[in-house]
Amino acid sequence: MNNLITLNNGVTIPSVGFGVFQSAPAETAAAVETALKAGYRHIDTAAGYGNEREVGDGIRRSGIDPAEVVIETKVWVSDYGFDETLHAFDKSATKLGVSRIDVLILHQPMPQHFARTVQAYHALERLLEDGQVGAIGVSNFMPHHLAALREQTQIVPAINQVELHPYFTQTAVQKADAELGIVTQAWSPIGGITFYPGWGENRKSVMDDETIAGIAAGHGKTPAQVMLRWHLQQGRSVIPKSTNPERIAQNIDLFDFELTTAELTAIDRLDRGVRGGPDPDEVDPSTWNVEIPEAETPTSTTKGS
Repeated sequence: MNNLITLNNGVTIPSVGFGVFQSAPAETAAAVETALKAGYRHIDTAAGYGNEREVGDGIRRSGIDPAEVVIETKVWVSDYGFDETLHAFDKSATKLGVSRIDVLILHQPMPQHFARTVQAYHALERLLEDGQVGAIGVSNFMPHHLAALREQTQIVPAINQVELHPYFTQTAVQKADAELGIVTQAWSPIGGITFYPGWGENRKSVMDDETIAGIAAGHGKTPAQVMLRWHLQQGRSVIPKSTNPERIAQNIDLFDFELTTAELTAIDRLDRGVRGGPDPDEVDPSTWNVEIPEAETPTSTTKGS
């Protein structure tokens, strides 16, 4: 079972998606196949992850009708710009083996080169208007990035995917998203980003938090399940990631218990206000030297609507 969230353009997506960030291509297809067989119907990837082709392979291997699976992917900054982003869609669609992408979002605000970001978003608007994507959005946008984007574009993003877990709740981002009717989607929803390579000091895993452990014990659930349930009860979409079959299954087994108001408040109070990943205003992702390769040999499409 997986509850649905309605986006601001009327499209519905499962509230729990399956993420493949930092999943090696060799592991990705098997993990996606396992997730789909466990009940997931929403897969989140990105051109910058280098595993879109394997995501498509995993969907096909699962035997699940591809039309039942929401595919979400992201345009990397090296492909920002109007024509460049239109081509980025072609690259991603070909690697995924689809003719239409359900959710396509910009991976970073890149305020250091925001004119290119705006042009990339205009391309998303065109793709949406042409029916080549079902919904468009952004990732890692702070309130001031959203405000600047809204001044120069027509369509409100449907999704803003950001780092969000009990140690970093991003209340200002959530408020800005809510005011615009944008669904806040949590990457690192159980705090795995606290071990993001190269960022953060004195890191402590949210999984080891005593408050969460106590709540989990009271419900007979894992800390991860408690954190994911916390997100869902507050209206967020979540993208947990694992390659372990047992944890993959646990991370979607969230609908047979409910946290109390007091428990939700106790988890809210754990916020440290400290980002685990890179700050989009301080780090220029165009300096990371990540280039998205061409799709090479086109694969047959498996999803037409």
